[in-house]
Amino acid sequence: MVAGPSANGRLSKKVIEIYDWLETQIADSNKIGQCKACGECCDLEGFDHRLFITPPELMYHRANLGDETIKPMPTGRCPYNINSKCTVYEYRFAACRIFYCSGDADFQSELSETALEKLKSLCLEFQIPYRYSDLANALNGFVGS
Repeated sequence: MVAGPSANGRLSKKVIEIYDWLETQIADSNKIGQCKACGECCDLEGFDHRLFITPPELMYHRANLGDETIKPMPTGRCPYNINSKCTVYEYRFAACRIFYCSGDADFQSELSETALEKLKSLCLEFQIPYRYSDLANALNGFVGS
């Protein structure tokens, strides 16, 4: 596992680089669609969508928001969406950045695959066991430990 604050700082910087890369890819494309900021996509069960995250993303989330912000996900709705607004928008996961209700599914899939390759390479670099977990299992597993 990543050891010490220095490694965590380097990891956070690299996650930010991936998130910045994603934002550039999305901004340079007309295939994502327009976000209506309605929060519908955060109702994963209702939208019949599974959202997956990786260990570097969860570590980044924890490093920036603290352990106490890891919320359980007892339903199919993201626990960070309150009153149709993302309460962790700046620190949201890659899949949240990629998935838009009206986006081109093929473009989103390709972008997801490339982002996952980049996140998986961080696991190798920082010797973090790689787990590709759906959001509910990742959050519930952390809270339950």
